[in-house]
Amino acid sequence: MKLRTFITILILTIMTQVNAQSFIKGNGWTARKVGTTYIVSLNDKTSILEDLTDFVKSEKITAGSIVGIGAINEATLRFFDPTTKNYVDKKFSEQMEVSNITGNISEVLDKPMLHLHVTLGRSDYSALAGHLLDGKIRGAGELYVYPVDSKIIKVKNENVGLNFYDFEK
Repeated sequence: MKLRTFITILILTIMTQVNAQSFIKGNGWTARKVGTTYIVSLNDKTSILEDLTDFVKSEKITAGSIVGIGAINEATLRFFDPTTKNYVDKKFSEQMEVSNITGNISEVLDKPMLHLHVTLGRSDYSALAGHLLDGKIRGAGELYVYPVDSKIIKVKNENVGLNFYDFEK
């Protein structure tokens, strides 16, 4: 009987440690790691870019992809103008559904870079889309982060005005 009790306690201790290790918490986010994939929840009233960047730094993710959904009440979208080589930013302040957020993780000048695009649904069922400079969660932010076991560097291409992958670095 004592051996059975010892084995039960040992198994429960191991299971508790495994579950504790797969749960991660930051200032504006929580996450669970399942295999190599992270399931990330952004807290209400937080910055998508700030908190995802914090998450990536916390988990030391240097490359990968991101996909998610949610709801926001503020978004700044960017549209690249190849003629001027500049982004044109526009801010939207209204409750919107994030029907899709997708992007990638890389490094620029030794810092994490999140390149995110978003499709937002408005209350009149029209949609906005573009490069996401940032957004404020108002409701939920649910994302999957798929790291790759590599370091991916982006370098600015001055002829085009954008950062491109540099696989030689």
